[in-house]
Amino acid sequence: MVQVAVMGAGSWGTTVAKVFADAGNQVTLWARRAAVAEDVQNNHQNSAYLPGLELPEALSATQDAAAALDGAAIVVLGVPSQTLRENLAEWKDHISPNASVVSLAKGIEFSTGMRMSEVIADAAGIEQRRVAVLTGPNLAKEVAQGQPAATVVACTDTDRAQLIQAAVAAPYFRPYTNTDVLGCEIAGASKNVIALASGIAAGLGFGDNTAATVITRGLAEITRLGLALGADARTMSGLAGMGDLVATCTSELSRNRSFGVHLGRGSTPEEAATATKGQVAEGVISSKSILALGKKVGVELPITTAVVGVCHEGADPLEMIQGLLGRSRKAE
Repeated sequence: MVQVAVMGAGSWGTTVAKVFADAGNQVTLWARRAAVAEDVQNNHQNSAYLPGLELPEALSATQDAAAALDGAAIVVLGVPSQTLRENLAEWKDHISPNASVVSLAKGIEFSTGMRMSEVIADAAGIEQRRVAVLTGPNLAKEVAQGQPAATVVACTDTDRAQLIQAAVAAPYFRPYTNTDVLGCEIAGASKNVIALASGIAAGLGFGDNTAATVITRGLAEITRLGLALGADARTMSGLAGMGDLVATCTSELSRNRSFGVHLGRGSTPEEAATATKGQVAEGVISSKSILALGKKVGVELPITTAVVGVCHEGADPLEMIQGLLGRSRKAE
């Protein structure tokens, strides 16, 4: 048993806290809002994000970040990618010197183009070997319900990855380790953009053939970018790559896909955000950063380019799909 702090009480942060508790650890969940912390602490539920779900007694909650971090051997960062740096500025002095720090966010920092592990190292002065990434086909609601799922713990330090792996291995949650942190992060961030395209296609009324095309060509696009940046090709065909991509592109529980569906039906990005509980999908924010990464290493990203056009430049969704189909023909 280890002491775990999960910083962020949204649906996925709360779910990961539950998994760690179900795996036999003592877990403290930090919530930004007092009402959420009190609900978890007193009622063993998070009505705001996971209504109707009973949380384990081994899971406590607080609004005091320093208290949550005190003595934690594993610190899980469950806040959005674009606020991670700001949060770390407040938290870094309270993180134990040898604690393992686990990133849940799947994005690229807009202002710097950094991956989340790089942001953690830069903003908190934490060595890269102490930073891990938890990623894979992990839709919060299904995992919270105890449905069987697998995940990837990526860390350059194999021993540390195995420590986290053991701590998060619940009866319904099977973790695998991987040393390719870069590949896992690029796959995790990029699949959100492809899921937006998949949602847009669904919103336009297109069926499974279109979805399969978007997913398959999306995987090719993610793989090209990952390899150009130094990723392992095997990562892209595993849980962190193909597995996460399929789940995010096909599930109605996927915020990015749902956001794309609203865009395909004619909503503006602002209207789509309102329709998806007021939260902008991660892929919308990261799409421009990912496109910039592609340009930096000379990799063509047609689906990402099209999504940027719809989300940020007012392009018509149907014209986006037609434009992708009308590109010059070539061998697969």
